Amino acid sequence: MKLVYVFDAYCGWSHGFSGTLSEVAARHPELPVEVVSGGLFTGSRRVPIREFGYVQGANAKIAELTGAEFGEGYDRLIADGSFVMDSEAAARGVAALRQTAPDRAAELAAALQTAFYVDGHSLSEAMTYRTVAQAAGLDPDAVVAAFEAPGAQAAAHADFRRAVQLGVTGFPTLLAVDGDSVTPLAYGQATADEVDARFSTH
Repeated sequence: MKLVYVFDAYCGWSHGFSGTLSEVAARHPELPVEVVSGGLFTGSRRVPIREFGYVQGANAKIAELTGAEFGEGYDRLIADGSFVMDSEAAARGVAALRQTAPDRAAELAAALQTAFYVDGHSLSEAMTYRTVAQAAGLDPDAVVAAFEAPGAQAAAHADFRRAVQLGVTGFPTLLAVDGDSVTPLAYGQATADEVDARFSTH
């Protein structure tokens, strides 16, 4: 059995779930964690952040419910409303980090969300991946090369398809996958205790 975490790096609720995911992974070291990018802001949803009028209010609620941090760098990045969240670029970055350190995918996904939501780095910029890679002790050149490689886009699209195949309609979603059996463990927000309780009923 393994855990499959379907998230979007540009999803505030996924950012809020990072703590729970790391706690669940720590409690179940025997379970591999597969990280899949869901593709929240793609196609016609790739628009300036000001068109999502609810962002600040939603983030305040996420912070209140999960304790997630939204930093000054992030506030500055989105202050004028022109920033465009591009989930395909973020998914390419997730794929690049995952390819470089497959067994650390969950930790690196959380690090990416911190880079955006706390430090205010765009997930469309190669420099962001260089910074995250360096902080994680990975080869920054290898990560940036993977982010910019033609295969990264294919990996992003494969992730989006996988999310659909798993029946995921919102982010974050945590699943237990055992062969063909897929058990939802968390959707949106949950504590590690709640996830564990769902484990034990199956």
